[in-house]
Amino acid sequence: MQVVILSNESLKEELMDGLSSSPEGIIWIEEFSQLQNHKEADVFIDLLFENSHLTALQQLLPKLIIVNSVEQTLFEMNSSFVRINGWNTFLKSSLVEATSLKESDKEKTEKVFALFNKKIEWIDDIVGFITPRVISMIINEAFISLKEGVSSKEEIDIAMKSGTNYPYGPFEWSQKIGVNNLKKLLSKLSKEQTRYSCFIE
Repeated sequence: MQVVILSNESLKEELMDGLSSSPEGIIWIEEFSQLQNHKEADVFIDLLFENSHLTALQQLLPKLIIVNSVEQTLFEMNSSFVRINGWNTFLKSSLVEATSLKESDKEKTEKVFALFNKKIEWIDDIVGFITPRVISMIINEAFISLKEGVSSKEEIDIAMKSGTNYPYGPFEWSQKIGVNNLKKLLSKLSKEQTRYSCFIE
């Protein structure tokens, strides 16, 4: 099985966490244009997914296409893709949240991620999956607390890491995930439920 993965160095390190070398059959690319050189591959993983990639990826179907898309659902892009939560810091986990509308693709996806000692947690095709929703709300609440003068960014980060054993404080996490990613997710979620109103700056 040949798997082509479009990734930056940071996400590659997360996916490879705990491995001394890249699994056999894995081809890493850093530019989307390089995809054209590997059309014979069996699986394509786009960890840097953008809407501009959609047309080219669709042309590779019915091969297995896995995209990193937290905010956008399969119904909004292509129901034949597999969607994963590949936000920065989340691929380091041994459990990867994913959704697929095709049962036949689930087993293939599990085999691919098993190469990296990762297990797939299948969930419904919802905006934000589960973990990004929770973490984005924690970060959102931290920004509210900051605005209200409860404490400083540094103290809130220390308190959350010490008190909850989170790997990062909320402000530290917001920088790793990307403030724009958080804003886009909360903005989309808030259109259905006002509790997701964004206060992140």
